[in-house]
Amino acid sequence: MEEIIFVVEESDEGGYIAKALGAAIFTQAESMEDLRQAVREAVHCHFDDTDTKPRMIRLHLVKDEVFAA
Repeated sequence: MEEIIFVVEESDEGGYIAKALGAAIFTQAESMEDLRQAVREAVHCHFDDTDTKPRMIRLHLVKDEVFAA
């Protein structure tokens, strides 16, 4: 696998939540720096075989904005 993509959203309780697309990986952290490390560790744990481990991790940041019409 060349790359794995995570959708990153701000948590209602604060911090960030990251969910992988196409793999059962989920993690969260208080800051973006901590989230990057948590995602890296989760990917290494999920893909224990170096042949299937992705070479790159992409974080896709999603932000919802709601305002009155």
